[in-house]
Amino acid sequence: MPAVRVLVSGAGIAGTTLAYWLHRNGFEPVVVERAPALRPGGYKIDIRGAALEVVERMGLMDPIRQARTDIRSASIVNAKGRKVAGLDGDTFGGREHGDAEIHRGELGHLLYGLTESAVDYRFGDSVKALEPTGDGVDVAFEHGAQEHFDLVVGADGLHSRTRGLAFGPEADYVRDLGYGVASYSVPNDLGLDRCELTYVGPGRTALVYNAAGNEHATALFLWAAAALDYDRSDRASQVALLREAYANEGWEVPKLLAAAETAPDFYFDSLSQIHMDRWSQGRAALIGDAAHCASAASGQGTSLALVGGYVLAGELAKAKGDPAAFAAYEGLMRPFAKANQALGPSNVKGMVIPTKARIGASMAFLALVSRLPGKERLMGPVVKAIHKAANAIDLPHYGA
Repeated sequence: MPAVRVLVSGAGIAGTTLAYWLHRNGFEPVVVERAPALRPGGYKIDIRGAALEVVERMGLMDPIRQARTDIRSASIVNAKGRKVAGLDGDTFGGREHGDAEIHRGELGHLLYGLTESAVDYRFGDSVKALEPTGDGVDVAFEHGAQEHFDLVVGADGLHSRTRGLAFGPEADYVRDLGYGVASYSVPNDLGLDRCELTYVGPGRTALVYNAAGNEHATALFLWAAAALDYDRSDRASQVALLREAYANEGWEVPKLLAAAETAPDFYFDSLSQIHMDRWSQGRAALIGDAAHCASAASGQGTSLALVGGYVLAGELAKAKGDPAAFAAYEGLMRPFAKANQALGPSNVKGMVIPTKARIGASMAFLALVSRLPGKERLMGPVVKAIHKAANAIDLPHYGA
């Protein structure tokens, strides 16, 4: 029998993970990606819980450990740059039990390396239209001829075009959490060495860190922004909004903002989640952020993408390519996604503090905690919640 052809829209973490497991299970995946190449850089991400088992089964654990950020300390600073509180990097990041922190771009390249020679990747193109047929889906591409596929999977992120074509407008599914987020590379003018500094102002937070092996640093901005309205194709307007949000802010913020104009990996978006009643329609399905974006505040988007790619490929293999597998995949993944989505709204409230009074109280508490013996135990409830969600799925064993 000919291999089942599966179009995967998006070469991010979810798409490349799915492509790997589809190929390993005997399918013929084709990955189309709008960007001209893999996206470099990106913010640091954590691989936790069930996702650790997925990368272990892919043989990637050792390379991931070698590429880890190795952030060793994290400090809170005031407007004059004085450190008011500090924790070790793992405690600050809520990591334990072998969790791995790595840059998103590094993980993307590792996943791509597993599949580059075996999977048909088509960069610089995207899906234009989907036309269901009796035995599959006819797909029209922006820059290619129309082709027929047995199945189509949207792995193209929060603003998924595949979701829009198969399920309807983004506005029907997006839930804005009321914050903006931006991240990009900056010069390491502070001379940081595997450490992270965070500055908190009323309604806005800025941080910068340097990871192992990097000459540059990375900045992250997270601020309160109800109904953030912007053009996703207009970088200049995004930079202007970021500058406006942090106007007259102290510490190193003006220098960090100056790098936004030329950073090669500039990222800007609203902090949002995707909530859908179902993730499949006929022979089309969604995975990763396209299906259930938990937001960057959850810290679990990458783990959801890794687990989702593994589970969807495994269920399709069990069903020999029958789209009925989509329901089984969703049955396993939905409780897991829901548990991790719940982390986003609660986490962001601790990241962005609305008033000077509350900031003062939080800084005083953190200063006290950082001086106490056994301070790791005081962070226990936060870490426990993260790891409960990260392990909220019994990961199946599939044949391949």
